Amino acid sequence: MAAGDLPDELAGLLPRIQRLARRRLWSGLPTPRLRGAHAELLRLVAERPGIRVSTAAHGLCLASNSVSTLVNHLVAEGLLRREKDPGDGRAALLYPTPAGIGRLRDWHARREALFREHLAGLDGDDRAALAAALPALRRLAASLREGEEIA
Repeated sequence: MAAGDLPDELAGLLPRIQRLARRRLWSGLPTPRLRGAHAELLRLVAERPGIRVSTAAHGLCLASNSVSTLVNHLVAEGLLRREKDPGDGRAALLYPTPAGIGRLRDWHARREALFREHLAGLDGDDRAALAAALPALRRLAASLREGEEIA
């Protein structure tokens, strides 16, 4: 691959892998499905119970109103609980429900099994190359995030 092809190839390949993985994860699941952004928000809230919506938005690189919409869906499904911030009545604090923790555990287990299965199908050199690329991908993500302002 020519060096000039890398940006286009990478920008197209990463979302394609994500879409294909989500399709596989959704197959056979009862609705409503735990979609990618919902799962990401639920994961973040489970890691940081009591997180504010605005902090979650920043952590997910999404606009606050987009996260508010995700929160509304997850609250309606009984997967998240929203409480007023006692220090600032305008802000909401987010907590996972037991049902949310269960759905998240199932989502992660299914996702890990999917990638484990498909990584096992690659040869050792490919697995090593993917492992070696992870630090560079993390640095790329950090670089993209620098100076970012989410509307």
